[in-house]
Amino acid sequence: MLGLKLPTDSRWVNIVEKNIEEILTDHAYCEQKAASTAISLIIGFPEKSELVKEMTALAREEMGHFNMVHNKIVKRGWVLGRERKDEYVLELMKFFPKGGSRETHLIHRLLYAALIEARSCERFRLLSEELDDAELSEFYRSLMVSEANHYTMFLKFARKYGNREEVDQKWEQLLEYEAKLMENLGKRETMHG
Repeated sequence: MLGLKLPTDSRWVNIVEKNIEEILTDHAYCEQKAASTAISLIIGFPEKSELVKEMTALAREEMGHFNMVHNKIVKRGWVLGRERKDEYVLELMKFFPKGGSRETHLIHRLLYAALIEARSCERFRLLSEELDDAELSEFYRSLMVSEANHYTMFLKFARKYGNREEVDQKWEQLLEYEAKLMENLGKRETMHG
């Protein structure tokens, strides 16, 4: 369903289980960045009313998820750590060339967002199925559905605002590129890396 070309190695969960505090901190910041992305799309494309409406709801939802993750951290007696660089996202964002029209820029941002959400959904599924921590397993199961909805929403907008054939071609190319990135990731307790 997600279209990912290379699934996460299930051994990634073993790495996560050794440092739950790290994955929760990384996850919290991923939610915050997702909210920031939604807000930046509103600021950058205010004339696209349907996008603005959906991004407003998404920003609210993602900050709600941030709060839920933060509550899990505090409940376990920890504090939110410092933000880390997301190597996955930094490398992913190198795929499309810089420049181009404003509309092309929007399509690229929407495709990046769709892929990040798809990978998050896949990782949440793994965590929900493989974590020994029953509370976190259930938590990630509940978030998995939201991420799937976000992925399809971003892809839908990319197809709406761009030429469907070109968008689908770019999407396939981005998926191939991401699969190559994933060959070298999945060895740390981060949500994407």
